[in-house]
Amino acid sequence: MDSIEYYNKYAAKIYEDTVDVDMSDIMKEFLDQLEEGDTILDLGCGSGRDSLTLYELGYDVTPLDASEEMCKLAEIHTGLDVLQMTFEEMEFEDVFDGIWACGSLLHVPKGEVEGVLIKLADALCARGVLYISVQKGDFEGFRGERYFSDYTEDSLKAMLNRTGLFEIIRIWETEDVRSTHPDTVWINLLARKK
Repeated sequence: MDSIEYYNKYAAKIYEDTVDVDMSDIMKEFLDQLEEGDTILDLGCGSGRDSLTLYELGYDVTPLDASEEMCKLAEIHTGLDVLQMTFEEMEFEDVFDGIWACGSLLHVPKGEVEGVLIKLADALCARGVLYISVQKGDFEGFRGERYFSDYTEDSLKAMLNRTGLFEIIRIWETEDVRSTHPDTVWINLLARKK
C-alpha cells in the first residue's frame, strides 16, 4: 500500500484526527510574508482544514490532494473545489504567491523530492513564498503503511539549497500540536523563490 492508498482507505479517520488541529501560530509566520487576497496552493490539503482557514482569512486558496477520498471530504468541509492530483502531475506556471505544504512532502522519497521542489518553484510567482513542514529525524522508509522521509534542519536546508531556486527565510522546530503525538518534533521552513 502506498501513501495515497492509505489516505483513501483511512480518509474518515484521518479527517477526524486532523480537522480541528490549530495551526494558527505557524500559519501566521507564513501569512506575514504575503498580502491579503494573495493566491495560495494548499499542497496535500488533507481534510481541507488549512484551506478553509486561509479562505476565511481572505486568500484565494487552491486545495490539492492526491487522495480521491480526502478530496471528497475536503470539498464537503470547505465548500471549495479540490484538485485531485499527485505532486508529480502538477503543471503550474507562475500561479501562486504562496504554497503551504504542511506535513505533505514528508511522504515523498528523498530521491524524488528535488523534482517536486522544482515543480513548486515553477508554480510560484516571482518572489513567492514556500512553507514546508516535515518530521525531525534521519529515518526514511515505511512506518506502518505509509512512506516517510524525515529531515534534520541541516538536511532540509541542504536539499533546498541544492535546487538553487529558493532563499531560506527561516527554519525552526515545533512540537506536535496533537496530544496523540507528544514525541513528534516538526521542522518548519519558510523560503522565498529566487
